[in-house]
Amino acid sequence: MPDFTFKKAERLKSLKVIGGLFKGGQSFGVYPLRLFWSVQPMPEGGAPVQFTVSVPKKNYKSAVARNRIKRKVREAWRLNKHRLYRKLENNPHQYACMVLYTGKEDLPSEQVFKAMQTMIHLLYKKNIATAPPAPLLRGEGGSPGIHPLS
Repeated sequence: MPDFTFKKAERLKSLKVIGGLFKGGQSFGVYPLRLFWSVQPMPEGGAPVQFTVSVPKKNYKSAVARNRIKRKVREAWRLNKHRLYRKLENNPHQYACMVLYTGKEDLPSEQVFKAMQTMIHLLYKKNIATAPPAPLLRGEGGSPGIHPLS
């Protein structure tokens, strides 16, 4: 049976990683959501995907409205993440994902849920399944401290 919890290890909190998503990550959108994602090495005992949500203050001035939308998006992720996790079993990489709510109005939970299902499907099919393996980072195999791209 799938695990429908959203554990602490699955939450993306690192400002460095979040900044990297916008600088060098990949993205695509399924209205009303936009997903930014990148690949990183799997830490010991880490979750296969770390996830966070953002709702722009420019579109939703009220913190109550922003928090309500964030709850909807997190709930949609929590109920659908098992589809992605099944496909990522035995994968040596961790994926950092950030969902940005791009809709101008607060949509019903069902519409957010369907967009999340489509987004997870596209993330795997078009991006993760066809992507070449991520390059090694410093100190990971090979010569220590030498980056393969430098």
